[in-house]
Amino acid sequence: MGDNQQTITEDQWRQTKLIWDYHLMGHRLRPADVAIGLGSHDLGVAAASADLYHRGLFPTLVFTGGNSPTTRARFPRGEAVHFREHALELGVPDSAILVEPNAANTGQNITLTRDLLAAAGIAPTTVLLIAKPYMERRSFATTRKLWPDVEIVCASQPLELDDYVTSIGDEKLVVDMLVGDLQRVIEYPKQGFAIAQDVPEDVHAAYESLIRDGFTSRLVS
Repeated sequence: MGDNQQTITEDQWRQTKLIWDYHLMGHRLRPADVAIGLGSHDLGVAAASADLYHRGLFPTLVFTGGNSPTTRARFPRGEAVHFREHALELGVPDSAILVEPNAANTGQNITLTRDLLAAAGIAPTTVLLIAKPYMERRSFATTRKLWPDVEIVCASQPLELDDYVTSIGDEKLVVDMLVGDLQRVIEYPKQGFAIAQDVPEDVHAAYESLIRDGFTSRLVS
């Protein structure tokens, strides 16, 4: 486990699972013109991208992301660059990968990738978004706002919450991240960053309860 220690109660895990399930879009995978691997701290995005490429779901893969305070130490050359290297190790041909190395947030992930594809003469009508599991809904809402004329399918590593926690190695951090992404799902439409998403009452209640319990390190002011 990491240094961010807090005992998670059974009820808090139940609330976290509600939020985890809400973040997953549950889309049926189908072929797309391009895939976008969204940069983050989670190299599992690159692994999932490679797996879906080998399954023949898309011909072109874009990795997008520069650096953030949470990824600079792990990916010093930038998220997209490291994701590309990992995908190459997993057998994705270099000719299938484009790199967008400058995005600093999800909105820029989408707009800069759209510009990169246009410059390469690629005008997709269907896009497969590949993200961390708990970022599926926010990436969907952001892309629908910023790129409304493409059809979007969301994907991530097919992990259960317990397995994802094990892969990250810090229970409280994972809960904080799920709460933080839900805050963005709720608040970003008001700022014009994303389309609005319906949040079920039990999910919203779980969110408020976890905030009261101190799972707040990933909230934005």
